[in-house]
Amino acid sequence: MQVDLFDFDLPEELIALRPAVPRDSARMLLVGATGRAGHHVVSDLPEFLGAGDVLVVNTTKVIPARLVGRRVREVTDAEGNIGAKVELTLTERLGPVAWNCMLKPARRVKVGDRILFDSCDYNTVAGRVRARSGANAELEFDLEPDAMEPVLARIGAMPLPPYIAGKRAPDARDDDDYQTLFAAHAGAVAAPTAGLHFTSDLVARLKDRGIQLVGVTLHVGPGTFLPVKVSDIASHVMHSEWGGGDAKCCRCD
Repeated sequence: MQVDLFDFDLPEELIALRPAVPRDSARMLLVGATGRAGHHVVSDLPEFLGAGDVLVVNTTKVIPARLVGRRVREVTDAEGNIGAKVELTLTERLGPVAWNCMLKPARRVKVGDRILFDSCDYNTVAGRVRARSGANAELEFDLEPDAMEPVLARIGAMPLPPYIAGKRAPDARDDDDYQTLFAAHAGAVAAPTAGLHFTSDLVARLKDRGIQLVGVTLHVGPGTFLPVKVSDIASHVMHSEWGGGDAKCCRCD
């Protein structure tokens, strides 16, 4: 199937840069068994479900995976790129202080380079590139294992999707806006966006109607950010995603 069959016009003014307030006031398209479409809002959802139905929600939590730093080398290279600015998106944790990441621009970084990250105090935060393949790399931070989470919370930012990041910079509000009501197990580099529309009131109304909510953890991976660069979708290479550690299927009570 050709990718251009999925093309459609999306006016920029219809691209939301912030969640709806309240979240469950977002618009919802309902397609019935007959194929007939109806326009509703998310708060209408309990009307279309009944007692005994099960609603599965994702309990993954987005980590502040976007980092900005400066590449440092012992000597200046031929391109004079010492101190070049580098943006990273952490994509998978390999160990207590080691991560897979995506680099931008990747051409400025080589295996063995150190990257110094911006910090809000005088403590230097650095990591070393220990492997690289195209725009992907392995980065090991110069940190004690128990320092990884607090440091990441300090120097990292929410990895907003390109259609938002291209229009505004991440800010403190995103720390809450980009998490779902069900977020519990850290590991995603993007939000499970359908879950962003749920509120405590909506969940209470669903349960009052006898609808069971069951949580599973699937960490959303970097593939959600990457464009499809092939003309036939059969040639597109999908990125894998994974469930989180000891997170298990659970009741959302």
